[in-house]
Amino acid sequence: MQTLLKNKNIILAISGGIAAYKTPILVRELIKQGANVRVVMTEAAKQFVTKLALETVSNYPVIDDVFNLPVNLKTWHIEYSEWADLIIFAPATVNTINKIASGIADNPVTILACAARKKLLFVPAADMYMYNNPIFQENLIKLETLGHYVLPAEEGFLASGLSGIGRMPEIDKIIDATKIIVMNYQKDLCDKKILVTAGPTYEDIDPVRYIGNRSSGKMGYEIAKAAYLRGANVTLITGPTSLNIYPEIKRINVRSAIEMKESLINHIQNHDVLIMAAAVADFRPVNVSDKKIKKDNNFNFIIELEENPDILFEINKFTEENNIKIKKIGFALETDDELNNAKKKLNKKNLDMIVLNSLNDKNSGFEFDTNSITIIRKNSDVIEKFPLSLKFDIANIILSKIYE
Repeated sequence: MQTLLKNKNIILAISGGIAAYKTPILVRELIKQGANVRVVMTEAAKQFVTKLALETVSNYPVIDDVFNLPVNLKTWHIEYSEWADLIIFAPATVNTINKIASGIADNPVTILACAARKKLLFVPAADMYMYNNPIFQENLIKLETLGHYVLPAEEGFLASGLSGIGRMPEIDKIIDATKIIVMNYQKDLCDKKILVTAGPTYEDIDPVRYIGNRSSGKMGYEIAKAAYLRGANVTLITGPTSLNIYPEIKRINVRSAIEMKESLINHIQNHDVLIMAAAVADFRPVNVSDKKIKKDNNFNFIIELEENPDILFEINKFTEENNIKIKKIGFALETDDELNNAKKKLNKKNLDMIVLNSLNDKNSGFEFDTNSITIIRKNSDVIEKFPLSLKFDIANIILSKIYE
């Protein structure tokens, strides 16, 4: 299986901020994804991370001086800019952002930015008051206006001891943003509002036991992440899972199918698209004990089940009654007669598109980081099948097909 960053040439340009200590991990993760990585750094960055560490993890000489260069790299800024598929500025300090936005080229990082041929990824990090400085914010907007991608800082504990906006995003988030740019998506969903469901539902038997399924929630979470990075306003309604989501995404936790249905009805207005990636339990116990049921060798325990509400049927009814226009995307996980069963679900639930997973496909479906899907559209005979890929990559395919 090939990842999106396989054989991509990426330069990491490091400025002198405390978050620079994380950059060897970022280099390692990019290489793990199959990328070729070179590093450029300012003199100030060496106060937070060593040149040796970066050369060791990248297995390539680091450019840290404008004039003291390896013999074969006298015009390195031109050669590097031609070589790179993407340049990531992380951390991008207030000083570096303001200089690049003003066209100043006075150190290896800013010189590289001026020589760059392609769109750039900026990952700013600063103390909260510096980050909120109007001039700095104006320059971030300026860089985006020029076509570059700015991955906003996050809120959290800062080096100054304060807590607020300015933390460099986590490494996984930077990797995901890198993939978005490599796929040429940029922030193409800025005017979209997307509602996503994810994970299993748990139907309680007693205070300690429940009926559930093997859904990890990974597919829905990757869809929510991809939509956010492409500029959408995202709300995630999730069943029980240990997964984390970006802090900018509104997360609503539910447990049962009924709770998920009620939450959807409460939040569906003002959204353009509903993506039902959750694996909702079809049945629930008729009676739920308020105390733990004790095991008794002389007692045959029988659980009587009843059907859960058909959430998509209820949503269709609600949107029609309230004149809510929204695209509805469903998922079908099948074990036999996959295409016919998926088509039936598409028509029965009045969906605009359905994404078919087959448990017969190796490393696809529940609990895996990978998936292979087939997309079927309403009123169309075209069936599109996509090979096994990471779920984040599949998520972007699904989003693009929705808005195609």
